[in-house]
Amino acid sequence: MMMSKTSTNCAGDRSVILAAVCLAALTLPLSFSGGAVATPAIGRDLGGDPVALNSITNAFMLPFGGLQMASGALADEYGRKRVFTIGVGLLTVVSLALSFAPDVLVLDLLRALQGVAAATMAGGAASLAQEFEGHARTRAYSMLGTTFGIGLAFGPLMAGYLTDTFGWRSIFVATAMTALLALVFGVPRMRESRDPNSAGLDWPGTLTFTGALSLFTFGIIQAPESGWSSPLVSGLLSGAATLLIAFVVIETRIARPMLDLSLFRCSRFVGVQVLPIASCYCYVVLLILLPLRFIGIEGFNEIDAGVLMLALSSPMLVVPALAAWLVRRVSAGIVSGVGLLIAAAGLLMFSRVGLGASSYALVMPMLLIGFGTGLPWGLMDGLSISLVPKERAGMAAGIFNTTRVAGEGIALAIVGAILSALSQAALHGVLPDANEQVSARIMASAARLATGDLGAAAKVLPEISRAALSQGYAQAFQNLLYILIAITILAALAVFCLLGREPAAVAGKDVPGPRFDEHRGRSRLE
Repeated sequence: MMMSKTSTNCAGDRSVILAAVCLAALTLPLSFSGGAVATPAIGRDLGGDPVALNSITNAFMLPFGGLQMASGALADEYGRKRVFTIGVGLLTVVSLALSFAPDVLVLDLLRALQGVAAATMAGGAASLAQEFEGHARTRAYSMLGTTFGIGLAFGPLMAGYLTDTFGWRSIFVATAMTALLALVFGVPRMRESRDPNSAGLDWPGTLTFTGALSLFTFGIIQAPESGWSSPLVSGLLSGAATLLIAFVVIETRIARPMLDLSLFRCSRFVGVQVLPIASCYCYVVLLILLPLRFIGIEGFNEIDAGVLMLALSSPMLVVPALAAWLVRRVSAGIVSGVGLLIAAAGLLMFSRVGLGASSYALVMPMLLIGFGTGLPWGLMDGLSISLVPKERAGMAAGIFNTTRVAGEGIALAIVGAILSALSQAALHGVLPDANEQVSARIMASAARLATGDLGAAAKVLPEISRAALSQGYAQAFQNLLYILIAITILAALAVFCLLGREPAAVAGKDVPGPRFDEHRGRSRLE
């Protein structure tokens, strides 16, 4: 009887831990998608140039992605519960402060601090690896993926409703209240865990990696406004390359690196990293671009745009659980690769839908994209943790989340720059004989179009009618979708090659993989 009671209590504790981690994880897609939906309203209220408005999302994504590995190392060193608690508490305070931001500059700075807080919540995902084994772990991470799906599904709708009803500031109040619930009711019951062999934070690696990521992303964001050949953009990109080289050199020479580069000799590890990168280009960028298109270009109000976004994000409510069931019979690589091909088909269907089309014409391609992406989405976290001993789960979670979140930030910057460049080319087609002065205004107008600000684009370039500007945007958006389709198909092929031969249910098992060699201070592949 005593053993049964103990077992029941342990199961109850695990359920509380899972609930706390999932509730805190819910704030991340709310922070991500809420800022995107609110951007047009923030622009109308506080003003700001295209770079500042783009930074509403990118200022959050940069530290969120750049500090994931450092957060994982800190969680292994000082305790997953402790780091997780600090992150949730800081997110609560900063989100509340965002609701009082007086201008775009302060808003962007607070969004960066909010990204730091979000990054330190990686200890929560690592804690799950200590509590669950086998298929229970698969189900736990599937639940985590489903929670992200709930946030992605209802985040745009909630943000649209709050913006339309109470103003954009209420979005950040809602995020603070959600984080506060996890802090008050869930965190006190979490069990502390850490890596007994942890050797502390790799400060040189952290600083060089974060610096490289920041410089690269700012360079990409600045390029549409300053030009790719400008000294500022060239300096930023050159600095990013220099810091990246320094980071690789540092990580190969220290005993306990933040990023164990020898992991990249394992094809399964590389295959897992492909999954979040692919989801960035077939799904995540659309969470930002589509609200801007629907609200800023096509004239939807925030609530209608949020309802329409449900077609893209609602599959995340159920598909991750379906993926966890499928991998008991089919390898995770096959399930994930097929999902990416389905997403590519949805992108192709969406490319055939022009501006002004009915909502019904948009629903089916968006559902396909969401369904296809949901298959690998529900497996990625569990796969990443399964590749290392659970004592180093913080490192594994940090590496994977860095790939996912930093990839999202980079993808958003790259896709935004591509859309601006494609819009610029389309507008030059309307004014083929533009002089240097008009060309500069075309560049500025295209940058405004890429952020969904049709009104500002028309003021900058009055020579072109609003209808022609909209048509130029539509042409650019279609060409962008073709690029995203190509990236998604190539990623699917890579996943088939790298993960397709794994046995079924690999995501739920502690499979042989990279193991840490304490004597050599390196991971070795079995």
